[in-house]
Amino acid sequence: MKLGTLIEILNEYQETHGDNIEVRLMTQQNWPFENSICGIASSQDIAEARDGDENEDDRTEPDDDDEQKDAVIYLVEGRQICYGDKTAWDVARDC
Repeated sequence: MKLGTLIEILNEYQETHGDNIEVRLMTQQNWPFENSICGIASSQDIAEARDGDENEDDRTEPDDDDEQKDAVIYLVEGRQICYGDKTAWDVARDC
């Protein structure tokens, strides 16, 4: 999903439900869980944080085949809240 599409969808939900609707991350389609979102990080944020990192052997490098690895925004999973619902994938927009 591209950033513009995500913003458009979130704006539509905001217009319908207001600002107080909670945002969660649904993971694992075959055994779904609802998770909080602890934050957002970009690939640029990660690359900048890696500069000068002394623990270079402890991290996973991105695939060289990822043609847009420098233009990615990550929704970072927080804690697991509860079990999810498989139907989320059926009704998800732009999935």
